Amino acid sequence: MAGGGFVSQGGSKQHAGEVNNFVIITCLVAAMGGLIFGYDLGISGGVTSMAPFLQKFFPAVYEQEAKAQGGNQYCKFDSQLLTLFTSSLYLAALVASFFASMITRMFGRKMSMLLGGLVFLLGSILNGAAMNIAMLIIGRLLLGFGIGFANQSVPVYLSEMAPAKIRGALNIGFQMAITLGILVANLVNYGTAQIKSGWGWRLSLALAAVPAIMMTVGAFFLPDTPNSILERGNMEKAKAMLQKIRGLDNVDEEFQDLVDACEAAKKVQHPWKNILQPRYRPQLVICVVIPFFQQLTGINVITFYAPVLYKTLGFGDSASLMSAVISGVVNVVATIVSIVTVDRFGRKALFLEGGIQMFVSQLAVGGMIWKSFGVNGEGSMSGGIEADILLALICVYVAGFAWSWGPLGWLVPSEICPLEIRSAGQAINVSVNMFWTFVIGQLFLSMLCHLKFGLFFFFAGFVAVMTVFIFWFLPETKNVPIEEMNTVWKAHWFWGKFIPDDAVIGHHVSMEPYGKGV
Repeated sequence: MAGGGFVSQGGSKQHAGEVNNFVIITCLVAAMGGLIFGYDLGISGGVTSMAPFLQKFFPAVYEQEAKAQGGNQYCKFDSQLLTLFTSSLYLAALVASFFASMITRMFGRKMSMLLGGLVFLLGSILNGAAMNIAMLIIGRLLLGFGIGFANQSVPVYLSEMAPAKIRGALNIGFQMAITLGILVANLVNYGTAQIKSGWGWRLSLALAAVPAIMMTVGAFFLPDTPNSILERGNMEKAKAMLQKIRGLDNVDEEFQDLVDACEAAKKVQHPWKNILQPRYRPQLVICVVIPFFQQLTGINVITFYAPVLYKTLGFGDSASLMSAVISGVVNVVATIVSIVTVDRFGRKALFLEGGIQMFVSQLAVGGMIWKSFGVNGEGSMSGGIEADILLALICVYVAGFAWSWGPLGWLVPSEICPLEIRSAGQAINVSVNMFWTFVIGQLFLSMLCHLKFGLFFFFAGFVAVMTVFIFWFLPETKNVPIEEMNTVWKAHWFWGKFIPDDAVIGHHVSMEPYGKGV
């Protein structure tokens, strides 16, 4: 096992298997679940910066923006109702992830994906046809339910389907789909904003139906994972599926691991109560802390509100939407870097490098905004070299996030939990993520108004804290078969004391190499 973290004597050679086309196609189709999340993340910020949309639904904000010309730029979009439009979705996703956890466990990962796609489709139709705020918000809540189901089931599905040696790369397919969704949304916004008669925002919102249909149709044809088939009691079918995805006839050893994990999981009547036991402390902490930190990198400030932020900083309408497209392209390219490197250099190296890169670029962005707008928010950055440097710094920040906290925030929690708490662990991951996405989404425009340029220093402070946390408390999990993850925790300098010996049956663990911070 790469990384030299421990020596496992139980001979896991058969976990490898051949990487076959069936697995890759299956994982690509499943990863499309990320498109709905990405498209929505990207579309809402662009739509809320379009004048016809603001005039129809948020006339007060429209007037406030007009008045702010030349005045305090930090506060011109400060409206709780406007942020509720964006963030109501994440509240719905938070609630949905708990229902999704039960459905994922009882009916399989595939069923959750199918349901998520259908509900999201309904929400996109309502949004495109919205005549008033109520229709708009109800549509957003339905979109949120769809996203809650997708974000609960897709990362778990990918982690269970993929062979250990490329699990990172295939799982990041989900984040890749999110970033592609964001980029497509940015391009759609740029196009629809040019529609003179003012109905472009309807097209932007209604086009969310396209990724929803892709996900629903894709999920309909997907097979279920061997773990999920076993969980529902069909051993022969589960073994046949494992042989198919590993491209091997002899999968006895890995299958036995799955059966053992499944037997242990069946004894657990209440995964929610169970995950609170001391033996699952490392997984619980990571499933809470990683999504919390992922949101406090400040990334969604850029993603949701990129066009609004660029407008606040004095870019014109088209320039602000175009700048969002540029940061969207950087996002996609950097995610590809992550796919190529995550199983080679490991999760930890990417986390640490991305953290340092984000920290430095955020300090620089905050400094530039302070220089241009000062404390009272009066000034501008309409063009020329200053605006280009600011955009470049934001792109450096986006790249740092897109090859570290972006994909790994979904990958790591989905691969570290044993089967008996996997659905609960992923539901906690999604709900913590959605809760903080909601909080930051709801408060960002007010925070920008009150903290001013200090907002970027605020997020930079959190990035420093999370980078130190990763250094000391996250063991390396690359190339470790998902059912053998306890050996890694057992060998860790801090978490080892929580893992009982019987949790690593049949494995001799060499404790040396996992020293502090390794």
